[in-house]
Amino acid sequence: MFKSLILIILFFKFCTSLDTLTTNQSIKDGQSLISKGNNFALGFFSPGNSSYKYLGIWYVKVTPQTVVWVANRNHPIIDSSGVLSINQYGDLVLHDSNSPLLWSTNISVQDQVTTSSVAQLHDSGNLVIVQDNNKKVWQSFDYPTDTQLPNMKLGFNLRTGINMFLTSWKSKDDPGTGNYSHKMNPNGSPQLFLYNGSTPYRRASLSPGNNVSIATSSSGQKFFFVNNQDEISSYYSDDDRSIMTRVVLDNTGLLQKLMWDDGVHQWKEQWSTPKYQCDKYGHCGSYGKCNPDNINRFECMCLPGYEPKSPRDWYLRDGSKGCVRKNSGLSMCKNGEGFVKLEHLKPPDSSIDAVFIGMTMSSSECQQACLTNCSCTAFTSMYTDGKGTGCLAWYGELIDILQYTDVGQELNVRVDATELAKYIRKSKRSLSKKRKLAIGLVSIAVPMFLVSLLAYIWLMKKKKTKGTMKRKVHNQSLNFTGTEGSFEGNELKDSGTHPDLLIFNLSCIVAATENFSPTNKLGQGGFGSVYKGLLSNGQQIAVKRLSKGSRQGIEEFKNEVMLIAKLQHRNLVKLLGCCIQEEEKMLIYEYMPNKSLDSFIFDHTRSSFLNWSKRFEIIIGIARGILYLHQDSRLKIIHRDLKTSNVLLDAEMNPKISDFGMARIFKEGQTQDKTNRVVGTYGYMSPEYVVFGKFSTKSDVFSLGVILLEIVSGKKNSDSYQEHPSLTLIGHVWELWKEDRALDIVDSSIKESCVFEEVLRCIQVGLLCVQEEVVDRPTMLAVHLMLSSERTFPSPKQPAFIFRRPSEKLDSVTGASCSINEVTITKFEAR
Repeated sequence: MFKSLILIILFFKFCTSLDTLTTNQSIKDGQSLISKGNNFALGFFSPGNSSYKYLGIWYVKVTPQTVVWVANRNHPIIDSSGVLSINQYGDLVLHDSNSPLLWSTNISVQDQVTTSSVAQLHDSGNLVIVQDNNKKVWQSFDYPTDTQLPNMKLGFNLRTGINMFLTSWKSKDDPGTGNYSHKMNPNGSPQLFLYNGSTPYRRASLSPGNNVSIATSSSGQKFFFVNNQDEISSYYSDDDRSIMTRVVLDNTGLLQKLMWDDGVHQWKEQWSTPKYQCDKYGHCGSYGKCNPDNINRFECMCLPGYEPKSPRDWYLRDGSKGCVRKNSGLSMCKNGEGFVKLEHLKPPDSSIDAVFIGMTMSSSECQQACLTNCSCTAFTSMYTDGKGTGCLAWYGELIDILQYTDVGQELNVRVDATELAKYIRKSKRSLSKKRKLAIGLVSIAVPMFLVSLLAYIWLMKKKKTKGTMKRKVHNQSLNFTGTEGSFEGNELKDSGTHPDLLIFNLSCIVAATENFSPTNKLGQGGFGSVYKGLLSNGQQIAVKRLSKGSRQGIEEFKNEVMLIAKLQHRNLVKLLGCCIQEEEKMLIYEYMPNKSLDSFIFDHTRSSFLNWSKRFEIIIGIARGILYLHQDSRLKIIHRDLKTSNVLLDAEMNPKISDFGMARIFKEGQTQDKTNRVVGTYGYMSPEYVVFGKFSTKSDVFSLGVILLEIVSGKKNSDSYQEHPSLTLIGHVWELWKEDRALDIVDSSIKESCVFEEVLRCIQVGLLCVQEEVVDRPTMLAVHLMLSSERTFPSPKQPAFIFRRPSEKLDSVTGASCSINEVTITKFEAR
C-alpha cells in the first residue's frame, strides 16, 4: 500500500529538481523540473524497452511512469546525455552531449538578445515560457503529442495559426509520430476527426455553428466548444481537480478517456472509440445510415429515396459501396420534390460540400432555401450565434450518418415526388392507426374505470364498516404476505413501492416480541419504542413501534416505508417490512446485535474492541453507503440525519446506515432544496441547513466529516476541552491541525494499532468535509477516492461551528421543531 509513496520519496531523493528554469540554469539526465503542486515532472526518460532517451512530461504520483508529452519525439538522444537550457534568445533548446541541436521551441527573433525568459511547469501539465513581466510566449499545450489533458485545447488558434492535434506514438517503445491523428476539421461545421494517415477513420458529431461558445456537462465533467474569430477549439475540464484524467490516442488508433484509480493503482477506462462497426467513418457508404441497435439485422440502411448500390454486397452485409437514388430517371429540380425528416442522427460529414446558407433562419426558411437550389441534397437547423438557429445545407454526397436512440439531431433528406407521396401516405396511415388505437383504448378503459371505481367505493364502505384493513396472511410460516394496504385517514397512500417489502400481521409481531415485553425493549426514541423479536422461523428482527402519542413519527414512518425498501446496499440497514393494522404502525428491520457505533467509540471500556484497522473499515463502509445514496442508487437520497448513533454494527462489526425517516429524494439534476422544518441532530448539521434550512449532498458530507473526527478521536463533537471549554471537537482538531499536532487527537485506545498515515488522512478528509463554505467541501466520490488513496489532498479551510453555541437544541437557533440525539431511536442496547 506504500508502493506509490516509496517511489515518490526515492524520486525526490535521487533526482535534483527545480521549480523554474532560467537562462543561467539547465536540466541534465537525472534532473527534473517539478510543478509546484508536485503533479507533473519534466525530465529525461526511456520508454518501455528502448535505450534511447527523450525529454518529456509525466505524472509524478503515478506508477508505472505515464508520459503525457514528448519534446524530441522524432529526434531521440542516442548513446549520450541530453541537456535542456534557455539560450540567449529566450528559446528552450535541447542538445545532446555532442552539442547538436535536437529540439527547440523556436520562438525567438535571432537578432534580439533576451535574458528574461523563464520556463515553468504548471500543475496542469503545461510547460510555459514567459518573458517580460510574465508574458506567455510559448506553451506545450499548443503542441500536444498523444495525450489531451484537462483544459488542453484541440483545434485552431486563428490568431497565431497554430493547429493543435493529437498524434499517436509509433509503438509503446517509440514515441515517434505514428499513423493516427485526432484533429479538428474546420470545413462546413467544424468536426473532430480521427485519421489513419490522411484517411478519415472516425468522426465526432457535428459541432454547433459559427460564433458560439458552448459548455455541456456529463458525470462530473464539462465539455467545451468554441468557434469565433480567434479560435475553433474543443476541450474538457473536470469538476473535481483532485481526480486525474487524460484522453490518449494509442498506436492502434484507439482514442480513450482514462481516469486514475488510486485504490487499485490503475488507469480505468471511461470511454473509448472506435469500439463498434458504426463508429468507423463511412461504414455504410454514401447515402447510407448505420444503426448499431440492429442486433439481428444488417446495421446499414439506405436513406429515404435511396436503395443499395450493390444488392449482392448488401446481402453479404457489406455496405461500403453505399446507396444510390431510386427512380434516377426522374428529375429532382422543381418537380414536386420535398423533404423527409429523420430524427436522432449524427448528421453527415459537413466537410464535404456542406455550407451554412443562413445564420438566423427558421426550419421552414431553411427548407425553402434548399428547395430552390437543385443541387441541395439535405439540410439541418443548427445553433449559430446565440440569436437562434442557422441553416446548414449539403450539396453533394451524404456520408457517415449514424442512427441514435434518443439523442442527436434531425436531418431533412431531399426525395422526389414519388417517394415523398409514399412517405406522406405512410405517415397518414401511421396517424390513422394511432387514432384508431387511441379510440379503442378509450372505449375499453372508460367502462373498466367505472367498474373499478364502483368496486373501490364498495370495498371502502365494507372496510369502514368492519373497522379493519384487509390482509392476506400466510398461515404456515411467518404470517405475512406481499405488499398491500393503506393507512386510514389518508396517512399512507401506497406502501407497495417494492415487491420485497412484506406486510406483517399484528398477531405475528405480538408473538415475536412476547406482547412487547419490557425485557425485549431495546430503546426509546422520538418515533417510539424499539423491540427485539424472534419470528417462528428463528429469524431475529428489530421492531420499531410508532408511539400513539408521537407528534413526529407519522411523516418519518411514511418516508421510510416508501424510501428505504427501494435501497439495496451492504452498508444500509435492511427494512424487512411493516405492520399497519388497527391503531398500530410498525417497521420491521434486520436485527443488529452489536448496537450502534456510538456505543463503542464513546464508551471507555468498549472502545478497545474497535482497533484502528476495524475503525478504518467502518469509515470506508460508511463512505460507500453514502456514495450509494448520493450517486449509485436509482434515487438520489439526502439522509439529513447522519451520526454515529445512526450507524449500526452487524455481527461482524460491518457498518450499516439506518433511520431514513428524515431523508429526502432529489430529482435528476437537482442540487439543493430548502425546508421550513429543520430536523436533525445538533453537532452533525451543516451551517447552511441550521441557519437557512438549505440542504444538499454537501450537508451529508458535513455530517460524515464530524463522524470521521469522532471515530478517530473517540470524543463527541459536543465535548468540552480543558484548555478551551468553548471549543467543539471540530474546533479542537482545527487548532491542532494548524499547529501540526493533529495526531494528538487520536483515541488513546487505538494508538498502538493505528497506521498514522491513514489516521492523518482521515483527519484531513474530515476537516475538508466540515469546511464552512458548501463549494469547498468535496463530493462523496472525491471523499471515497481520497480515503482509498495515498495522494496529496487540498489543505482544508476554516471549518464551521468552531465554537460551541450556548444551547444544545436547534430550536434556540432556528425556532424550528427538531430531533436531538437524546430522543432518537438508535439509543438502544442492541439491534
